[in-house]
Amino acid sequence: MEAKNEVDLFTVEWLKRLVELEPEVADLEPKDCVYRIYRDIRFSPNKEPYKHWMGVYVAKGGGRKSPYGGYYLHLQPGACMFAGGIWCPEPDLLKALRQDIYDNAEELESIFAKKEVKAYLRDFDTDYMLKTVPASFRQMNPDFDPNWPHAEWLKRKTYTFSYPLRDEELEKPDFIENLMRLCRAGKPINDFLNYTVENM
Repeated sequence: MEAKNEVDLFTVEWLKRLVELEPEVADLEPKDCVYRIYRDIRFSPNKEPYKHWMGVYVAKGGGRKSPYGGYYLHLQPGACMFAGGIWCPEPDLLKALRQDIYDNAEELESIFAKKEVKAYLRDFDTDYMLKTVPASFRQMNPDFDPNWPHAEWLKRKTYTFSYPLRDEELEKPDFIENLMRLCRAGKPINDFLNYTVENM
């Protein structure tokens, strides 16, 4: 519980800094952003009560329950990371994201090419991908060329980006400054994705 309290206190400070970047998160509190530390053990043979990780997700429209792209901090020994974007969007939003990415690929390409972005975030994560561009997308876009240079973007089932963090980085006095640098790198990607969310 002591670790949970420390994460809550850190989240307060992070929210204060993020307001400069995302004014719409001003009304959020740690309880809106910090994930539960308890495991659901009802149907699991593993009865350990606590998770082995902690996570904080900050996004306008509800924190960890928001459909908007936001900023995520994952705390787990040996597997800490910063991440952002939209994880596992609902089917209708996923279809809309694919379409907007297809229609505005040059804009997205230019975002990833920005010096301050590509220093940390080079592309969307590839954890959840289809083998081919969905048939439903090809039906909606009969002129789609399977050799389109960004076809890999359309195979994503989730639109997230991430940057690994070493455990010792979190202990440094300037960690929040480094975290904000990552947030600033991720903001234009989130803005691109959130335009779709806004227009759903």
